[in-house]
Amino acid sequence: MNRYWTLAKRPPPPWPDADTFEIRGAPIPSPGPGQALTRTIYVSLDPYQWGYKRRGVEPEGAPCHARTVAQVVESRIDGLSPGDFVFCTNGWAEYGLMGEGVPRPGYMVPRKLDPAQGRISQAVGVLGMLGLTAYAGMILQCDPRAGDTVVVSAASGGVGQIAGQLARMRGARVVGIAGHPDKCRYVVEELGFNACVSHLSPTFADDLTAACPTGVDVYFENVGGPVFQAVLPLFNPGARMTICGLISHYGDEGGDAGAAERAAAEARGVHVQNLFVGNYVESHHDAFLAEVAPWVASGEVRYREDIREGFEAIPAAFADMLKGANFGKTLVRIAPDPTL
Repeated sequence: MNRYWTLAKRPPPPWPDADTFEIRGAPIPSPGPGQALTRTIYVSLDPYQWGYKRRGVEPEGAPCHARTVAQVVESRIDGLSPGDFVFCTNGWAEYGLMGEGVPRPGYMVPRKLDPAQGRISQAVGVLGMLGLTAYAGMILQCDPRAGDTVVVSAASGGVGQIAGQLARMRGARVVGIAGHPDKCRYVVEELGFNACVSHLSPTFADDLTAACPTGVDVYFENVGGPVFQAVLPLFNPGARMTICGLISHYGDEGGDAGAAERAAAEARGVHVQNLFVGNYVESHHDAFLAEVAPWVASGEVRYREDIREGFEAIPAAFADMLKGANFGKTLVRIAPDPTL
């Protein structure tokens, strides 16, 4: 039996609660020509997934979408054998098919993983789409330069921690925005940011101003809302901003928070770009991996994962991630990882 989580409520509420998801079961599928059956090991939980659910992207009754790391059980794909590890999109399910005719977002291309290149869990983090997202937004779009002041919101999260380190390696002065003090300490002491301020502080806006005495040249946006409003008056002329995510608005009803933020920033002379990682997969994924993987292996780029255990833990871990109760890249391990 293949257990999976699906939406129990349609339309879903603004934010998930205990009754939003339910477990269902189906027979374990058999692979057809050009397909492989895989068993999920890690389920990646990311803010964009709530947007999928809110917009009705997922078919009714289908497993909730997610990027996954899995192990091949049976293969009818040349070059892929039982026991191989893969990046795929099994979603919140114990088993799934990959290959010809299997629905998936077009840019989430399944691939065989090399455990020698890094922990297999990193294929949905620093050595996967999240790493490429940080690389595309920070390096390709914002182009930080030595002496710039770079601000990264959600700085201890799956994307933010990478984006800030990439800017630091370019010689920029990096200021993080995070929540609890332990996250701020991690960002400074472990990741090498120059400063980090807490958006939970009653003096947050003043704290950020003090941390950016010469203004802000680059802003990597993951949050929106009051965090963006604190950054807005600090932009220098000609500053660059990438909108990676707006997690504070994912429960909003209607409207386009991204357009409103973009207009407000552009009114101050900021060059703003929306970030969609799918635009960079074909052109930059291999080059990104070749550049960043050695930094991760050497410890020059550090990466924290928040790994929860067990299939039943997925909805609670997802809700924690959306409200910032995670610490690092959120994953759930639902089967043993043979590489550990």
